Amino acid sequence: MSTNAITDALAQDFVKFAVEAGVLRFGEFKTKAGRLSPYFFNSALFDDGAKLARLAEFYARRLLGDGLGFDMLFGPAYKGITLAAASAVELARLGRNVPFAFNRKEAKAHGEGGTLVGAPMRGRVVIVDDVITDGASKRESVDMIRAAGAEPAAVLIALDRMERGGNDDNLSAHSAVEDFERAYCMPVIAIATLSDLLCYLRSNADPALGAHYARVIAYRERYGV
Repeated sequence: MSTNAITDALAQDFVKFAVEAGVLRFGEFKTKAGRLSPYFFNSALFDDGAKLARLAEFYARRLLGDGLGFDMLFGPAYKGITLAAASAVELARLGRNVPFAFNRKEAKAHGEGGTLVGAPMRGRVVIVDDVITDGASKRESVDMIRAAGAEPAAVLIALDRMERGGNDDNLSAHSAVEDFERAYCMPVIAIATLSDLLCYLRSNADPALGAHYARVIAYRERYGV
């Protein structure tokens, strides 16, 4: 599998930021699918104001740079709530003020009630989250947005692992991102992908980081698309 995928400066800056922030780590980690992955991306570790502000800058720049027409943001509970709110703040700072909303895991029976919180759903909605694994929360988000009378326009994530689902004896032909795009006919926009991560490792002058390249490429050759 080729690793000469096209990357861009924003993606490389994001990977560098995630590594330096300790959010993107290397070693041996068990994934939700039970695989032993040589890297792990934990967006919960963007855990202070400065990191979150920088993260929101990447989300906003990627979304605006994509040229997608959109009217508001939606954050799936729980990680997506913070990500959508922070991205809306950064978009406003950049001159694009848009509303945002999010959902509760359980419906509220008092006050305004229901599961949706924030601005009323309208127009073309971008779902903001960290990654897509099995796509379940994104499918729920699509259903909620449509039920509220709006149109889900895209999913915006931090990292696309470009990884196939299934078990070792029956791997899916497509990644979770590809399956979602095919099922819902909408794009998934990623700040960076596994290809970008590999480019970063391959070109990094730090031998400690460069040493992880072979293990990550081997993992991709086994499970990647």
